[in-house]
Amino acid sequence: MVAQVATTMSFLSELIAAFGGLQAVLVTALCVLAMVMRPKNLPPGPTGLPIVGNVFSLMTNATPVVYTEWSKKYGDVFTVYRGPMMSIVLNGYAAIHEALVKNADVFSSRYSSTASVPPAGIISGTGIVREPYGPKLKEHRKFALVSLRDFGVGKRSLEGKILEETRALQQEMCKHGGQGFCISQMLQNTVSNVICSIVFGRRYEYDDKKFTDLLMAIDRVFSPTSVERLALSFSPLRYIPGVRKGFLDLRKNQVTLVNHVKKRIREHHETFDENDIRDFIDAFLLESKKRQEDENSTFTDEELTMIVLQLFLAGTHTTSVTLRWALLYMILHPAIQEKVQQEIDSVLGPDQDPSMVHRSQMPYTEATLAEVNRLASVAPFSVPHGTSSDTTFRGYNIPQDTFVEVNLWSVHHDPQLWPEPSKFDPTRFLNDAGKFVKRNEVIAFSTGRRICLGEQLARMEIFLIFTSLLRRFTFKLPEGAPKPPEEGVFLGIHSPVPFKLIAEPRN
Repeated sequence: MVAQVATTMSFLSELIAAFGGLQAVLVTALCVLAMVMRPKNLPPGPTGLPIVGNVFSLMTNATPVVYTEWSKKYGDVFTVYRGPMMSIVLNGYAAIHEALVKNADVFSSRYSSTASVPPAGIISGTGIVREPYGPKLKEHRKFALVSLRDFGVGKRSLEGKILEETRALQQEMCKHGGQGFCISQMLQNTVSNVICSIVFGRRYEYDDKKFTDLLMAIDRVFSPTSVERLALSFSPLRYIPGVRKGFLDLRKNQVTLVNHVKKRIREHHETFDENDIRDFIDAFLLESKKRQEDENSTFTDEELTMIVLQLFLAGTHTTSVTLRWALLYMILHPAIQEKVQQEIDSVLGPDQDPSMVHRSQMPYTEATLAEVNRLASVAPFSVPHGTSSDTTFRGYNIPQDTFVEVNLWSVHHDPQLWPEPSKFDPTRFLNDAGKFVKRNEVIAFSTGRRICLGEQLARMEIFLIFTSLLRRFTFKLPEGAPKPPEEGVFLGIHSPVPFKLIAEPRN
């Protein structure tokens, strides 16, 4: 306890030095007031310190694991404090399904003060991801889904683009011969070019320096440290010298991405032709033009910037990381890799390209990818939710506009659902007849009304790219290379530890 008090006093001293005396006193007073005025009958939770709450316990890059352990003590619904900000954490499939599906009217909104990626404060639009639940969200989400379908999502026309990018990826891989290489950047290029063709109407070459810089900025935005993530929700941390540098670097990369999207939108304004709608940006501009007489229209350039940014970010990073996990699991489990290849060969033969119609004919491959989604849990948390009204949930009182964290990791690693949850085992998704069995407890794209907008696109890319690569190559570690761990790194998302591989051509 003495050490905790000393740590708290040190933190406050730095805060006062960073803010200036009067400002720090005011902030401290407000924090204390917020802590004193806590609502009654909240879910239980770990004891926090004055002012900073549970901040020090959350200064870890494995927060989903910490929350999963805390749920064993406090239950599937508990309370934590990020500084003075109260957060309700949902763990386990039953609690998450009950909140996001059965009580969707209450738990489908966003917390009003969320300052998370995409960057609040840099542009004023909320887009689809950050928009509270209501008519505007419904309108923009419906428009986005229809537009994505118009540009091929879920259709054979987009399969061709994905396979074209996969062939470009394979050509890049072949340049390395039998030498080990890191596939991370290549996968990002491939996946990003798919979403770029839909959103921007263009693709980028693998050696395009500006595009490489953009992908690096995406990596940085999706890989904040634990302290930087806390600084997003607990603003006083941003002014501490040791935190401020990293926070400003994070913001700089966010600005880089925003400026790139704005540039693409300006170019579309200059070349817009309503008789030739080339991509998502054009479709949005056409809708905006139709509503130009409506002074209440929300189809503005600020909203377009945020929506495109969200599609670009989500359509690049999580899918490419999922594919990296899939290849790593194949390397670590060569018998599973061989079985997947045998199934692909039996269905496609020597000359046929994979298609989504083949997915139902490849139950073992589909089971393997389902197990990748479960075990890797690339997005261990959903985008934070917010309550739209006061509610009573599982006997506890939860106020309106409460920050709600949804711990998807706790579902995918629940030993009651998945015996030996840390073991990679595709047979979890196969019945006695060898047929694929969908498990509702795999919620890699979240669930309920805020389920990921790009789920269908991501599933198309993962299946087509994975089967194409396994059909042509066998993946191994370089001779003498240490075996990579199956445990990943939590930096915003759950990524595998960097590794090199050899792509050995198959006959």
